[in-house]
Amino acid sequence: MKSPIVALKGVQKYYGDYHALRDISLEIAEGEFFSLLGPSGCGKTTLLRAIAGFESVSEGTLHLDGRDVRGVPPNRRPTNMVFQSYAIFPHLSVAENVGFGLRRRGDLNATAKRALVEDALDMVGLDGYGGRAAHALSGGQRQRVALARALILKPRVLLLDEPLSALDKKLRETMQAELRRLQRHVGITFVLVTHDQEEALIMSDRIAVMFEGRIAQVAGPQALYRRPADRRVAEFIGMMSFLPATASGTRVEVAGLGTAEVAPDQAPGGLADGAAEVGIRPELLTLVQGGESRPHTAPGTVAEVHYYGDMTYYEVAFDGVDRPVTISMKNLPGRPVLERGQAAIVGWDPRGWVVFGQS
Repeated sequence: MKSPIVALKGVQKYYGDYHALRDISLEIAEGEFFSLLGPSGCGKTTLLRAIAGFESVSEGTLHLDGRDVRGVPPNRRPTNMVFQSYAIFPHLSVAENVGFGLRRRGDLNATAKRALVEDALDMVGLDGYGGRAAHALSGGQRQRVALARALILKPRVLLLDEPLSALDKKLRETMQAELRRLQRHVGITFVLVTHDQEEALIMSDRIAVMFEGRIAQVAGPQALYRRPADRRVAEFIGMMSFLPATASGTRVEVAGLGTAEVAPDQAPGGLADGAAEVGIRPELLTLVQGGESRPHTAPGTVAEVHYYGDMTYYEVAFDGVDRPVTISMKNLPGRPVLERGQAAIVGWDPRGWVVFGQS
């Protein structure tokens, strides 16, 4: 097996008394699209900057491409970074911005540098933009320029600090697909910092979820979504409803729904008898229409309706349960949208439950 291109072991970072990174051990494979995901202040940007060399680590080891880089300045590391602000020079043309890092390359003549700039612009979909003024570009175009400027130096690892956060929703979605396509094309390891769960799930091969300077879980998008390691990860990744439950062996009785058998891998902390909570994703519940047959159903009442055009999200309450569950339903032709206060039959499947012990 190839050695990881990024390897951290026991990394700690202190700012005086503040403990920003807490015992971070992590390996990132060559060619991987890896995301650091978490809420503001969790340490993800500090960790990215430590990999880049803009922050020193207080304790632990940090290897890049098999080399110990503690004390090695950023310009001597096999990395390049795309900042949240893009850091585009407004007084330079697009081509001058992209080729800025080549200025000290004495082994390249002007013709070779121009060819590299043109190739980089073509790679990010800006062919023919070289002569334009950088200050006249749109937000999406500036982001592409920043990517081209970073990629032209052929780093082994490209570090991205929330590069899409300044874009509007439509453009952000477009650039998510473009960035993933670009990463596959160039084959470089990308490490992305984001607080957007959907963005991380869409773009990443693997994701590290961070809270308060610690890594809570590292997994692929599907495993992270379907089998979160604990309740905090479950709450942070997508939507999940939590219902009180009681476990006895592999049988779990869930308030408002009923009793069913679960598999051991549905309980990240292990199955233990007694009080528990069951987490359920909105798409794993359904509102049963007339004439449908389901093996497991429970009566409820629609407490709230959120219509999104293609989807409707319902908050459905059960008698004797103080918290409603969220149910997502595709708005198909002939399927009516229910109203608040309407009685509903909820279909459920225990294979989608995640069982958490009471803390």
